[in-house]
Amino acid sequence: MRFRRAEALILDVQPLGDADRIVAFLTREAGVLRGVARGARRRYSRHAGQLQLLSRVDLQWLEKEGRELVRITSVETLRAADALLASLEGVLAASYLAESVRAFAPEGEPQELLFRLLDSTVAALLSGVEPALATRYFEVWLLRLAGVFPFASPCPGCGGALAAGSRLVGGGESLVCASCGGEEGEAVAPGALRFLAAAARSPLGQLAGEGVTETDLAAVERLAAAVRRHFLQHELRSYEVMMRTLGTV
Repeated sequence: MRFRRAEALILDVQPLGDADRIVAFLTREAGVLRGVARGARRRYSRHAGQLQLLSRVDLQWLEKEGRELVRITSVETLRAADALLASLEGVLAASYLAESVRAFAPEGEPQELLFRLLDSTVAALLSGVEPALATRYFEVWLLRLAGVFPFASPCPGCGGALAAGSRLVGGGESLVCASCGGEEGEAVAPGALRFLAAAARSPLGQLAGEGVTETDLAAVERLAAAVRRHFLQHELRSYEVMMRTLGTV
């Protein structure tokens, strides 16, 4: 039996029976964990209002050897996500970010960089950064941290710079220049390459002022979706819901 305490970001909350909830959360030290919050569905529960999607909390839990689920003993909100969840677009973006983390982060492994990425993305959204820009930035970096997003330069075939006419080949495994790619794979828009270069050098808050267009974001979305689907062999449900609801991201 081991008691632990850490800052956490809430990734998912589901009902368990009549009174309890199962909570998925992300910490720096332990990565993604799932735990039971006893009595969290009751009106006067001490957890009431604390288990909000993408809120940052001070969370305490109890681990028992051989148990898949930990027992959540205390939750205190450090930063609520009310402002993000007040709009439909914000709810859809929050659901997509949270499911993306659950899909790519193995349970129980330290995730310092991923925690910082998600935390800073949520902070940017709460400060007013457009959801479309924030989700594109997040998914590019998430795929990079997972080791599945191809680098934007140089070309792995010839070592040259990637420019207009570059291709995504190998089912999403590599970005190559026009000469090496030929007609293979999918063409990558110049705007997507510009975004990847900007995202590599600038934090999200600064990227908002670099003149990224809707066309650029749409190109990045197509590129990231192709890489993600190739790796997972399926699409995220939250992404499909977002696309059906908004028509674009």
